[in-house]
Amino acid sequence: MELINHLALGFETAFTLTNLMYCLIGVFVGTAVGVLPGLGPVATIAMLLPATFGLPPISALIMLSGIYYGAQYGGSTTAILVNLPGESSSVVTAIDGYQMARNGHAGKALATAALGSFFAGTVATVLLALFAPPLADLALKFGPAEYFSLVTLGLVASVVLASGSLLNAVGMVLLGLLLGLIGTDVNSGTARYTFDMPEMADGINFVIVAMGMFGIGEIVRNLEHDETRNLVMKKVSGLMLSKDDFKRIIAPVFRGTILGSALGILPGGGAMLASFASYSIEKKVSKNSAQFGKGAIEGVAAPEAANNAGAQTSFIPMLTLGIPSNPVMALMIGAMIIQGIQPGPAVMTEQPALFWGLIASMWIGNFFLVVLNLPMIGLWVKMITVPYHRLFPAILMFCSIGVFSLNNSDFDIWLMALFGLFGYICAKLGAEPAPMLLGFIIGPMMEEYLRRALLLSRSDPFVFVQRPISAVMLGLAVAAMIIVLLPTLRKKREEAFHEA
Repeated sequence: MELINHLALGFETAFTLTNLMYCLIGVFVGTAVGVLPGLGPVATIAMLLPATFGLPPISALIMLSGIYYGAQYGGSTTAILVNLPGESSSVVTAIDGYQMARNGHAGKALATAALGSFFAGTVATVLLALFAPPLADLALKFGPAEYFSLVTLGLVASVVLASGSLLNAVGMVLLGLLLGLIGTDVNSGTARYTFDMPEMADGINFVIVAMGMFGIGEIVRNLEHDETRNLVMKKVSGLMLSKDDFKRIIAPVFRGTILGSALGILPGGGAMLASFASYSIEKKVSKNSAQFGKGAIEGVAAPEAANNAGAQTSFIPMLTLGIPSNPVMALMIGAMIIQGIQPGPAVMTEQPALFWGLIASMWIGNFFLVVLNLPMIGLWVKMITVPYHRLFPAILMFCSIGVFSLNNSDFDIWLMALFGLFGYICAKLGAEPAPMLLGFIIGPMMEEYLRRALLLSRSDPFVFVQRPISAVMLGLAVAAMIIVLLPTLRKKREEAFHEA
């Protein structure tokens, strides 16, 4: 009964005209971001953060959330029609989706992606409503030691589940932690790593880092490639699935939803890992495994369900624990801080309308996405044909305006450009920037919990292993690092990320 009352409050909040409008704006922008290769939800949300300053907190979060899960929908369109995934999580969809389009079944592939995504998103939202409250209640019992261990486990998981070299991932996390220490020490008032620059006294704004690494860095990297986007067809038809098609996609959608929901909660996991893992499993268990890579409808249904479920359940640790599971959730936490909201379990009790309104908006957003993706496919097809050299000046302009509006300082623009150059270098070296952003956001939190725990224990370092929950989480972190360093598992990990 209590859950029903909470959901009633959520739908009452989400069904206001203002919040419905921002939900629609969010999913529309998210779909467009997913459709256009070279953009992404991280860069887009980073660009729009300054625009949310004047919005009510719930409206801002509803819009930014819609951009995130809307991008998962939109990324499948380019993957299917032009073999050019708009999102990293849609890479796997392109394998069979593009072959279906070449075989004249583009409509079926798009319908499968939309319906699988809608089902997965709906189920994942139900799981969010069911499991978030008890997890938040548990988190309220955590002390500084438990939170420090939880943050440590999250960072280790982001390293273990990051694609590419383990050494690169560890280095990026450590760099993010160091960057998070820049500024004035709250306890002592001492400037740290500011190089006597007054502009650095308050630290580096995470919007600058995100825009530089994911916005400017992506622009430079994409300008290297002269992409040709030859459409398989300019008009898509045959969006109705047959009875046989439904029979073939039901089990893959269920399996993808379950797997994606579980992996989405893990720090560093989320939509991309869910789609890769789902496709790999489906290829082994499906009766039509011989058709995979040649246009198997199961190869579209499973990863699309998985990546959307993963995107939705990644909100669980962010809303209940205040711990980001991926770069987008890190930006969402930043948006909450900008709005004066302290992320963590207290959000559910102190601002129930915001908490449950955001959950209810996800159901509404999933419905909007089905409406946007299928009837408006003609618009998305036209957007694919926009040359990138016409897009990047607008992206650059929005990034610059957004960063300048933070402090009205041109220093921030130069700093963004510097991070953009660094992001490009990281891409060339194969170093994924996501662990760095997570380390940058989590670093100050980690330091605060460490200091509090040591202060309360009178500088006893054994406090982290004397408390059972803290000891278990630290043990899991150590075990995860040891296991992934084993030669056999390291090889399997690398194969899993490069299979597609």
